Amino acid sequence: MTIPYLCILITALLPYVWVTIAKAAGEKYDNRDPRGWLARQDNARAHRANGAQLNGFETFPAFAASVLMAQFAGVDHATITWLAIGFVVFRILHGVFYVGNKHQFRSLSWFLGLFCVLGLMGMAIARVA
Repeated sequence: MTIPYLCILITALLPYVWVTIAKAAGEKYDNRDPRGWLARQDNARAHRANGAQLNGFETFPAFAASVLMAQFAGVDHATITWLAIGFVVFRILHGVFYVGNKHQFRSLSWFLGLFCVLGLMGMAIARVA
């Protein structure tokens, strides 16, 4: 079960990649007032990277829960592994497309990641029902 757990860790850390990009994209970063600093930025890339960060934090709980649900329900290890890897890949692509302002691809990668989460949860529910 090591790979799915590593996927949880990677997914937990991804928002920090996007916030680092947001901070680097704007004018000189002010750590005393990070939210005010972001609000004053007219750099769209900084705002998009911050959006990717926020979305990463929003999706993390469902993904972590789905991996643990599937494991506890006895879903096939290989299936959990591939869906967890898929989720991580789609989340990385989501952030890249978000920062790069490719909204159609961003939405597609978001939905594909959601399907990974729903697949894990659905299989867990089916196993215990």
